[in-house]
Amino acid sequence: MPPKPGVIPLGPLRLGDVLGGAFATVGRYGKQLFGVGAAAYGGAVAVVVTAAAIAYSAVADHMDRILSLGSEESPRTEDWVPLVIAFGSVAVVGLIAVAVSTAMMYTAVPAVLQEAVLGRPATFSAVWRRAWSRMPAVIGTVLLTWLIAMIPLLLAWAGFLAFVIGMVSMDGGSGPVVTILIGILGALATAPLAIWLWVKFSLAPSAVVFENQGPIAAMRRSSLLVRGDWWRIFGITLLAGAMAAVASYLIQIPFSFLGMFSGFVGSVNLGDDPNPASVIVAMSGYVVSMLVGQLISQLVVATFPPLVAGLLYVDRRIRTENLGPVLAEAAAVPPQYSA
Repeated sequence: MPPKPGVIPLGPLRLGDVLGGAFATVGRYGKQLFGVGAAAYGGAVAVVVTAAAIAYSAVADHMDRILSLGSEESPRTEDWVPLVIAFGSVAVVGLIAVAVSTAMMYTAVPAVLQEAVLGRPATFSAVWRRAWSRMPAVIGTVLLTWLIAMIPLLLAWAGFLAFVIGMVSMDGGSGPVVTILIGILGALATAPLAIWLWVKFSLAPSAVVFENQGPIAAMRRSSLLVRGDWWRIFGITLLAGAMAAVASYLIQIPFSFLGMFSGFVGSVNLGDDPNPASVIVAMSGYVVSMLVGQLISQLVVATFPPLVAGLLYVDRRIRTENLGPVLAEAAAVPPQYSA
C-alpha cells in the first residue's frame, strides 16, 4: 500500500480516494477553508450592500416619483434612466465582487491541499497570504478559460435560439425547417466543444498554485495532465459538482422558509400605501435570511468541487510523473511502499 501521510494515499487515486480526500480535507482544514471563504464572500456581500445603499440614496427621489405613479401614467425619462444606471452599476459591482471572492477560493483550496496531502498543519494567515499572492494569476486563468469556453457556448445558445425561432415561425415552406436544422446542428456541434474545453483546462487553477505557473502556462499544464484521462476527470468533476449543488439546495431550504416567515411578519405592519423605505425595512429579514443561506451554500459550492479538482491534479501527476515518492519524501515518509 502507498503511504498516506495526509488526506490521500500517495499513489494512483480511485474515486473513493478522491471523494474521501476531499471530505477529509474539509474535516481537518475546515476552519482555514471556510474562514477564507467567509472573509472573501462576506467582504463581497458588504461591498454589494454598501453599493446598493449608495445607489438607493442617490436615486431615492426618482424611485419615489415612479412608485407614486398611477396605473395609466408612464415614468419620465429623467426618473427611470438614473434608476437603471444606479442599479446597473450595483450589478456590475456585485459581479466583480463575486468573481474576486470565487477566485480567492479557487486559490485558497489548492493552498490548503498542498499541506493536506502531506499531512502538515495550515494556519489561516498562511493560507490567506498564499491565496492572495496567487489570486491575480488564478483570475487570469479562470477568465481565459471562461472566454475560450464561452465562444462555443454562445454559438450553442445562438443555435438554440434559431431552433426556437424556427419552431415559433413554423407556417409552411422550407425556411423554418432550415432554421431548425441550423439550430440543432449548431447546438450539437458547439456545446460538446465547450464541455471539452472546460474539462481540458479544469486543472489550471491548481497548477497556478502548486507550481506557481502563470495563466497561459497553467492552461497548457492542465491540457497536458488531462490528456488521456478526459472522461474520468469529466465524470468525477461532474459528480462533485452535482454533490455540491444538492448540498447547496438542502442548505438553502431552511433559510428560504425563515426568510418567507420574516417577510410575512414584516409585511403585516405595512399600511395601505407604504413608502419604499417601509417596504425595505419590512423585507429586511427576508433579504438577510436569503443572503446568509446563499453565503453558506456558496461556501460549499466554492470549496468542494475545487478540492476534487485539486486532488485530480495531484492524481494525474502521480500517474504521469511519479510524484508519489517525491511527496512521500517531502512528508518525511519513506518512499518505499510497504505491503
